[in-house]
Amino acid sequence: MRTQQLIYLHGFRSSPRSAKALRMAEWVGQHRPDLRFECPQLPPSPAAAMALIEQLTHGWPADSSAVIGSSLGGFYATALAEKLGCRAVLLNPAVDPARDLANYIGEQTCWQDPSEHFFFRPEFVDELRALAPPTALTEVQRYFAILAKGDEVLDWREMLGRYAECKVLLLEGGDHGLSDFDTHLPALIDFLELG
Repeated sequence: MRTQQLIYLHGFRSSPRSAKALRMAEWVGQHRPDLRFECPQLPPSPAAAMALIEQLTHGWPADSSAVIGSSLGGFYATALAEKLGCRAVLLNPAVDPARDLANYIGEQTCWQDPSEHFFFRPEFVDELRALAPPTALTEVQRYFAILAKGDEVLDWREMLGRYAECKVLLLEGGDHGLSDFDTHLPALIDFLELG
């Protein structure tokens, strides 16, 4: 069924002002103004972030809803897709953020605006552990992972291992931010039945 509701989830230290989030908002505005599109600023607390995501998607029917998540947002997107039963596109998704972000406890800045600060607290690592979706994904056909071998932040092999049963676009080069996102937009739109 054609997607009628879409939520975009940004990554750690990112925001709705990221290049990919802005590009999705622009595409929706040009091609699908009828679409309910959400792109929230996620709070640093993973528990609070997931509560906000669940509040924004409350009542969304699984067969006409979709989620796009980048990096940490890909982790949240997987948790949401497992809970909601909707389709998900994952852009260089974090596989074990509790492990990875344990090294980032303390004051952080936003990529898009270094003057914006937030504090990543030790208990947030436990919140990430509590949110971890099951190791075996249900209905793997609902997932599409776009993974870059050139990702300088996350290991593409770990990402591929996590989503191997799903539809995967494995890029030979690329980077963590998927600066060539526009190139992959048609495949994403097709998978989510947005067109």
